Amino acid sequence: MKYLYGIDVGGTTVKLGLFSEEGTLIEKWEIATRTEENGKYILEDIAEAVKENIAKHEITKGNLLGAGVGVPGAVLEFTKVNECVNLGWGSVNVGEELSARLDCPVKVSNDANVAALGELWMGAAADYKDAVMVTLGTGVGGGIIVNGKIIDGSRGYGGEIGHMTVDPFDDRVCNCGKTGCLELYASATGIVYETEKALKETNQDSGLRNLENITAKDIFDCAKEGDAFAMKQVDGLGKKLALAFGNIALMVDPEVFVIGGGVSKAGQILLDAIEKHYAAYTFGKAEDGKFVLATLGNDAGIYGAASLVLL
Repeated sequence: MKYLYGIDVGGTTVKLGLFSEEGTLIEKWEIATRTEENGKYILEDIAEAVKENIAKHEITKGNLLGAGVGVPGAVLEFTKVNECVNLGWGSVNVGEELSARLDCPVKVSNDANVAALGELWMGAAADYKDAVMVTLGTGVGGGIIVNGKIIDGSRGYGGEIGHMTVDPFDDRVCNCGKTGCLELYASATGIVYETEKALKETNQDSGLRNLENITAKDIFDCAKEGDAFAMKQVDGLGKKLALAFGNIALMVDPEVFVIGGGVSKAGQILLDAIEKHYAAYTFGKAEDGKFVLATLGNDAGIYGAASLVLL
């Protein structure tokens, strides 16, 4: 049997998985991400964790195909990270350094890209070669896969879907420094912000007025119960997402859009809201785009990272 390691580096924990070449997850575990001293211990800790697992499973150099790594930042040439603020890194050649420590091939990519690869390899998009994944959580991430390959661009910024401009007239500033970004409206915090703002601007009755701390889940739950105000908020979210997806479709024409992240737990009501408006922002056969919910959850990153080795 041939083996792969998938490594998903986050600001709090590093998720690791041991896979067979065919995509079977054999074991998964986590270690803490030590970001102190500009993240100088992170690669050392990852290497030690993988080495211990190699010894545990008696894996030899001959049957280890390599390791893939997802990181929260732009990556060039599947190895070089220019900056990872969440990890304290400046310029780090992650692929080269980890490869030297593990004595095996290592490929690196942006964490949203590897999540998309994971869904394409063993998840919701497993029947497709061309897919766009969008993760709706605390922020909005994205990954674009064309013919099985990541589209990450000349500087590693390809797939930054969360920072597409969907409202050029809103002067609220995103964390990236721009205004009008999709993330301002479609992240969990953005959905709540827009809803609370709308509540102040209208006297319309809504069960949401009875809640002290509104969450995105509350908004979807009320909409599912027929709350007209909440339904209007979900519809507005669907319109913003449809605008972004319609523009993406006319650039890369994916077979399927995969929606992941915590907000995707809303389920079919979210897909329905997007599909209602999608055709208005595209044309021709692109209007036939499919929308599905991600299936791998928090494991998408390790699956996708492992699959990097096979590219």
